[in-house]
Amino acid sequence: TKIKLELYAQDCRNQYRCPTPYHLQSPRTIITKIISMKQQEPATPDPPPPSKIILQPRRRTTPAMWCAAIAGFAFSVLLILAGLIILIVYLSVKPRTPSFDVANAALNTVYVGSPSYYYNGDMTLVANISNPNHKMGVVIQSGAVELFFRGRLVSVQALPPFAQPRGHFTVLNVHMLSSQVALPPEVAADLLSQMRSNKILYTIRGTFKVRERFWSWHYTYRLTAICDLELTSPPSGVLLDRRCTTSK
Repeated sequence: TKIKLELYAQDCRNQYRCPTPYHLQSPRTIITKIISMKQQEPATPDPPPPSKIILQPRRRTTPAMWCAAIAGFAFSVLLILAGLIILIVYLSVKPRTPSFDVANAALNTVYVGSPSYYYNGDMTLVANISNPNHKMGVVIQSGAVELFFRGRLVSVQALPPFAQPRGHFTVLNVHMLSSQVALPPEVAADLLSQMRSNKILYTIRGTFKVRERFWSWHYTYRLTAICDLELTSPPSGVLLDRRCTTSK
């Protein structure tokens, strides 16, 4: 053993400085080293203190807030009731729009000047406006009837306002006069060709402002009627065929 210690000491002197083995150190030196090692160890941080929960004091409901909540609830109930009443009235009344129809028409005069192609004409219409509602009256507040040939406006006639009771119809005599209405050459040529064939095609457009009333409740809307007419040539032009549609 002594020989091994001497060889270990010799190797340490030849290579580098070796620490003294514990069994060769004094007890005091060993205790001092242990104390110094304990002091060099990193200190464990103290745990953070627990967070404090701060409770806010509960606010009391003021009388104003109670009044606002009650008013909002009452308003919501009134809206629901109003909607139900309107729905019940609509289902019980089942409102329908008035209908427009041309019962008869007479083409008295048609003249196309040359070479300026001015249109002059005289037509009489017998139109029906009926109210199909059996529980609601309507009022035609304003209206107008327009006469077209191949999309060209050749005459306009305004209508006076009138009322229609429930389930009634109104007969209107409309006199459509045209004077010096300029036409493109191709449109004038088409009109002359139709006159020679004894079959002239016109289009009638009626626009109306309608107000429907049921007790104290009423509402207003626009109504449009389109009628395609087929007549013979003047001076005794009569109605051969018609197709009418009415829509809002």
